[in-house]
Amino acid sequence: MRATIDQYLNNLRSLMPKGKAWARENEAGLTRLLRAFATPLMRVHNRAVDLIDEVDPRTSVELLPDWERVCGLPDPCSGQPESLAERRDQVVAKLAARGGQSIPFFVELASNLGYVVTITEFRPFRCISKCNDPLTQGDWRFVWQVNAPAETIRTMTVNSGCSEPLRTWGNAPLECNFNRLKPAHTKVIFTYGA
Repeated sequence: MRATIDQYLNNLRSLMPKGKAWARENEAGLTRLLRAFATPLMRVHNRAVDLIDEVDPRTSVELLPDWERVCGLPDPCSGQPESLAERRDQVVAKLAARGGQSIPFFVELASNLGYVVTITEFRPFRCISKCNDPLTQGDWRFVWQVNAPAETIRTMTVNSGCSEPLRTWGNAPLECNFNRLKPAHTKVIFTYGA
């Protein structure tokens, strides 16, 4: 709770000895001296109260750049936030994020980014495999495929520039986040329109 000069002045007055020599009127010289001492005490108190808000990234303003530095923000996967609230949200999301290597983790990650995806894992072909199973031997066991919706395909329109490609596939935030968080020994490929 923030303090006022009058609160600190009253606290300092209460510490003074009792008696006629210790004037307590508002215009007395001793009261003016105590008011001068109360002002920096109040400032320090209020800055300490501000610090309580600054240690929480959800309410931070002055220390937000330090929070972003600690979290490695802005990063290429998150983009550049436009408002203070977006900057705070990115820091909180980064601090609260839990890692994982499972298919449900990556499906949920895509969902948090606004996409519905499925994931295909490649298994080595074995004697018990079906005849129409793909022949994925060797290093294919370290590859997995993200099947994303076709809406991520962008097609040239009348308003497109002359130098733009006729059609592009991909989704930079989706691919960046998956490539950053995937297990290091694996390779992820993306298919769109699946």
